[in-house]
Amino acid sequence: MPQTGQRVDPFRSFNFLVELDGIAQASFSECSGLGSTTEIIENREGGDNTTVRKLPGKTSFSDITLKWGITPSRELWAWRQQVVDGNVVRKNGSIVVFDLSNHTEVARWNFVSAWPAKWEGASFSGKGTDVAVDTLVLAHEGLTRV
Repeated sequence: MPQTGQRVDPFRSFNFLVELDGIAQASFSECSGLGSTTEIIENREGGDNTTVRKLPGKTSFSDITLKWGITPSRELWAWRQQVVDGNVVRKNGSIVVFDLSNHTEVARWNFVSAWPAKWEGASFSGKGTDVAVDTLVLAHEGLTRV
């Protein structure tokens, strides 16, 4: 923990790892969509005609999008194919951020009951030298920062 008044630099967004139960995908180039939204219920009460009370409703969680350079690994493809075949297998996972200086864990978000809702294959072109990138969108039912 830093001393009072000591400057703490923010964590870098490129030093991260995605963990998924039972899937050993080596690395991802991008992970986005960590978020949640709570519905706002507007309520007018009798006798108070000047304001509307705002109450919290249901909370929903944004889909997590993972991108990675295509490799021979087929684990994520197989997981998505299970959903296509009607056999939804849910997995828990984590997004972990590491410190640059000593590679220790500095932040972690755990998500639960995730399943691959969308897969998008790479775009191919003979005109460039870009890496072929697959995209997988995970629907999930909860996100916590630990």
